[in-house]
Amino acid sequence: MAELFQARTVREARELLGTHLKGGCSVEWVPLLEALGRRLAQDVTAADAVPGFDRSTVDGFAVRARDTFGASESLPAYLDVTGEVLMGREAAGHLGTGQAWRIPTGGMLPPGADAVVMVEYTEELDDRTIGVTRPVAPGDHVVRAGEDIAPGAKVLPAGHVLRPQDLGLLSAVGLTGVPVTAPVRVGIISTGDEVVEPHCRPAPGQVRDINSYALYGQAAAAGARPRLYGIVRDNFELLLARLRQALEECDLVLLSGGSSVGVRDVAAKVLDSLGSPGVLFHGISIKPGKPTVGAVVDGKPVFGLPGHPVSAMVVFELLVTPLLKYGSYVDNQLEFPVRARLARNMRSAAGREDYIRVRLRREGAEIVADPVLGKSGLISTMTRANGLAVIPAEKEGVEVGEYIWCQVLKG
Repeated sequence: MAELFQARTVREARELLGTHLKGGCSVEWVPLLEALGRRLAQDVTAADAVPGFDRSTVDGFAVRARDTFGASESLPAYLDVTGEVLMGREAAGHLGTGQAWRIPTGGMLPPGADAVVMVEYTEELDDRTIGVTRPVAPGDHVVRAGEDIAPGAKVLPAGHVLRPQDLGLLSAVGLTGVPVTAPVRVGIISTGDEVVEPHCRPAPGQVRDINSYALYGQAAAAGARPRLYGIVRDNFELLLARLRQALEECDLVLLSGGSSVGVRDVAAKVLDSLGSPGVLFHGISIKPGKPTVGAVVDGKPVFGLPGHPVSAMVVFELLVTPLLKYGSYVDNQLEFPVRARLARNMRSAAGREDYIRVRLRREGAEIVADPVLGKSGLISTMTRANGLAVIPAEKEGVEVGEYIWCQVLKG
């Protein structure tokens, strides 16, 4: 069993967990319209070119570019209009020297044409003749066949989480469904003699179960399939039985509460009794969330999260969300991509990473982070925040006006 509170950094915790996790996930085929937010199970390659033909990007006239060289308003290049491209129809015929075809945006270039003149830079002398008042170069206002996607190209890699624009790309290459990894089944257990269901009126010394519902929401938002296993009292045998059930039915299990060093806290002992390798660490050097337990049982990750709601949610973002979204700790990097200017001084202790709730807002060209103050047991501080900021372990605080890295808390 890991020695209590030999705290690991978040990076060390991720690396340690990663070495013991099972590889591979089950795969399912889903229709394209149900694939948003899902993770691709294999590379996707294009069978066909996109677009499949040279096409115009403007309304105008398909031409041979060399026929327009030197054209100007004072000395137009005169061309014979000998054809017209119809939308959705193949351009039948051939464009010869000194000729032009009418063409709409998206229309197929006729053979022989290599550019399009915008209609704004032409003047119609009669139904059969135009004057071009501005020259074009080969390729102007044209998208070539395969310019967007070449046939045989890998368009999306395995592991990619599908976004709205990706659905459009997949439809462009002719796919109506894709293989994706099955959602991670997440079991959620709340522990503690003081915890009661939300519909109950708490007696003195009792609190309603917050963490089950907050963690359920986080897991669902990360694309997982969460399931609540209820509240378990601080009893070794009861928790052991419930945890065994959750591990049998789920891919990842979360315990909230029971991770500190109190006499009645049994989570770490139960986890260590279930199977190899058991508890890998007990404590990470962050605030909030220090008394976190990380374990792996027969290749399945199990996390003992702190009982305080903010602590549990912060640790979830750091250690659980990457596994649910990507199946692993991608490049072992934390995801805090937003640079923001801090609006007030914040103290911190050297040697640990501090994660502070912030309210992100725009101020001119910058993003400003207003700290949301409050203890880690106050769930309302999370509802007032829309971001999470990190203060690195080597700093002893951040002063107003300094820049910090933040993560947007999506909902």
